Amino acid sequence: LFKGSNYLEALSQAKYFVFDKTGTLTKGVFRVQPVHPHGMTPVELLKYAAYAEFYSTHPISASLKHGFGQEIDPKKIENVEEIAGHGVLAVVEGHKVFAGNDKLMRMKEIEYNEPDNLPGTVVHVALDGKYAGYILIADEIKGDAPKAIKELKANGLLSTVMLTGDVQVVADKVAAETGIARVYAGLLPGDKVDILEGLMKERQAGGKLVFVGDGINDAPVLARADIGVAMGGVGSDAAIEAADMVIMTDEPSKLATGIKISRKTINIARQNTTLAISIKLLVLALSAVGMASMWAAVFSDIGVTVIAVLNAMRALQVKEL
Repeated sequence: LFKGSNYLEALSQAKYFVFDKTGTLTKGVFRVQPVHPHGMTPVELLKYAAYAEFYSTHPISASLKHGFGQEIDPKKIENVEEIAGHGVLAVVEGHKVFAGNDKLMRMKEIEYNEPDNLPGTVVHVALDGKYAGYILIADEIKGDAPKAIKELKANGLLSTVMLTGDVQVVADKVAAETGIARVYAGLLPGDKVDILEGLMKERQAGGKLVFVGDGINDAPVLARADIGVAMGGVGSDAAIEAADMVIMTDEPSKLATGIKISRKTINIARQNTTLAISIKLLVLALSAVGMASMWAAVFSDIGVTVIAVLNAMRALQVKEL
């Protein structure tokens, strides 16, 4: 879905693509892997994490609630506070619970175990200021994500970048499997805007930069990029509203299809413009030397319009793309 002809035209000049990770290149469907408690049972650790994340709509929060698998009583939850880019704070059954990444633990000066090179996202949990353990959550790469990057490169792409708040090891793994060249990991929402500004300064003249994302935190970046692309299915309302183009099927490979549609449409428009101007100049020149009839003048007006309309109808034929 293109929100305007100007964005359709701009996409034909796209040379630089910047991607969010979760929900864009990955499915955003997290599953709880082994739970590693410290001083409590695995069920208790998962319970406090799920309760603390109850009001959050983030995919990681949804996975914790799904992994807990029991009904959550909202009456047991008080004073919920979401700390952007870090995690959440909530009072659960009278206990102050912190659930989030390592940045949250450091912010609250809580000593914690920092596992290395785990193939997923780590959610640390602290109870009343004491470390309670961590939960490993893994995501899956979308099946067509590698294909999307490959097709974009075949269409003249100059650079691919991924921006994510996830840890470096997970970001590097996704980049390696999809073929993305540069990775910036461990980012806060505001960091994405700063990095995008720098990337826009690096680009060559005439090349457009596209940002592809899906979350509410991606909205400022989607609005700042030359072309913002949102995922229509898993994407948040804020991301879809801020975007210039929406992929309704959540398939990254549709980016290459969008570029082909854009370039085909622009080529047809140029053909029509060249045809109309050329014929009118020809008839004008013939009229100046007395060689043009009334029928030639009619053809240069009505005839050219009919030809242009018929030629423009080719833009509807997209099956071969």
